[in-house]
Amino acid sequence: MPEYLFNRQECRLHFPAVMGILNLTPDSFSDGGAFLEPSVAIERVLAMVEEGAQVIDVGGESTRPGSKGVSEQDELSRVLPVLEKLPRGGFMISIDTTKPAVARAALQAGAHMINDVSGGNHELLELAKRYGAGFVLMHAQGSPEDMQDDPAYDDALGEVRAFFDQKKEGLANLALPRVWIDPGIGFGKTLEHNLELMGNLSALRDEAWGTLLGSSRKSWIDGLCDAPDPRDRMGGSIASAVCALSHGVEIIRAHDVRETVQALKVAKKLALCDKTSII
Repeated sequence: MPEYLFNRQECRLHFPAVMGILNLTPDSFSDGGAFLEPSVAIERVLAMVEEGAQVIDVGGESTRPGSKGVSEQDELSRVLPVLEKLPRGGFMISIDTTKPAVARAALQAGAHMINDVSGGNHELLELAKRYGAGFVLMHAQGSPEDMQDDPAYDDALGEVRAFFDQKKEGLANLALPRVWIDPGIGFGKTLEHNLELMGNLSALRDEAWGTLLGSSRKSWIDGLCDAPDPRDRMGGSIASAVCALSHGVEIIRAHDVRETVQALKVAKKLALCDKTSII
């Protein structure tokens, strides 16, 4: 089992790992406003860890389609009161941000990795190097405000793979503890683009990085199953997590932690009985 040294501490991730989502926002697409009170947010973190989350992804700015950015101060005021009170040990903390000041404050408060949906902000990468943090590099076409207006590719899989390949040398030079790439399901992609990427996740694998998938409760499930309410998309989310496992994805970002952990455990055991499996 690989072990990586994050923030100069020995932090072990056992793959596949579930990353529980903590949205400290009033407007996230699925659970906006549910965890604005720090005590409620911390209770939710402890519950997700109990359910099997190995990483908690803390975010103070919504990146749902059509969302507008918030100020640096607003984002800090949402995440810091929670980060500063979270227990240490037993799980890893990811800060979901595109703002260097927020990432720096989170790392100083104990975060182990940066989750960057902006595609590899140079300042964020330098902060990860300085603090010995892990890094999630996501592909997106456009910004959250306009990314779903008219996403277009000649070859979605090939272009996403090329995007990460262009970053490979620079990432290697930073010598970060671990980098994960995220194809960015729903970030500047149509349903067809999302399905192409999810059906070919193994084509994104590389010795230079691990892979993370964030498909939980997103609208692509509604496009397949007529589930307009994000809370009704757990079945589709779990199906995508099991699919990701079969493609060697290391981290699954999920809202429904207990159910996702259980599904992955069972799927992995069943696959171990099948000698043709790549899991």
